[in-house]
Amino acid sequence: MSSMPRLARWALAVAVWLAAPASAAGDGIMLVQPGPFWMGRDDGARDETPMHRVFVGAYWIDRHKVTNGEFAEFLNAHGAVSPAGERHYDWDDADARIHRRGERWLADPGFEHHPAVEVSWFGARDYCAWRGRRLPTEAEWEKAARGNDRRPYPWGDAAPTPAHAVFGRAYNATAPTDGRPAGAGPYGVHDLLGNLREWTATMLKPYPYRHDDGREPFTGAGRVVVRGASHDDPPEALSVTRRLSYDRRGAAAGHHFGGFRCATSDDLGEVAPGGRR
Repeated sequence: MSSMPRLARWALAVAVWLAAPASAAGDGIMLVQPGPFWMGRDDGARDETPMHRVFVGAYWIDRHKVTNGEFAEFLNAHGAVSPAGERHYDWDDADARIHRRGERWLADPGFEHHPAVEVSWFGARDYCAWRGRRLPTEAEWEKAARGNDRRPYPWGDAAPTPAHAVFGRAYNATAPTDGRPAGAGPYGVHDLLGNLREWTATMLKPYPYRHDDGREPFTGAGRVVVRGASHDDPPEALSVTRRLSYDRRGAAAGHHFGGFRCATSDDLGEVAPGGRR
């Protein structure tokens, strides 16, 4: 038996728990611990108000946006059109960065590690399902971006610079998904603002946000929420509370300014540091 007094052992355990990081990483996906956070703002656009507390359960979210190279693998497995006839990807758009060469879909040379453009909401949904995951809700996206301290940017209060995010660029001038650790959010998620906006699983409804009021999951009716900012957005468009949305027609199409990442509520403890590999 340890010679350390019971009270001292308890104090040490509490200290270790308090010192533990708020996120864990495994296989390119980050853990966001359960708890409340401040969502929205009081001084923004009408659909961003009011600021209010929202509880979000534990979930994992991709560290980076899905890349052209990764989405090409999905196209090779499931094709560019779903069994229901929904386009996964606008392959015939001039802005597309994935093309069919022979019998294979391949990312254009030099764009393999750029975030995937021209992916429809249905393509993003089906890609995440193919990986055993799903699109994040808008509350999950915002919590990953700002934590619980009401910050205006994932990295804190400082005005955005090219070290933080990809913005203010020419049309379709995306950048690789990595290379900007200074812009990571409080849970270690990268590229949440800039490069490409992101599809969510949430239907647009007014705040206060409630996960059980029919806004999730978006199924094609109403308008789907898009979060984040694009490479060709101005700096003033970079905000963790900004909400954009598209109707079914917009959701059924890909866009040069839109991308996505996946999330899951499944227990992935076996891939967390110290867990089973």
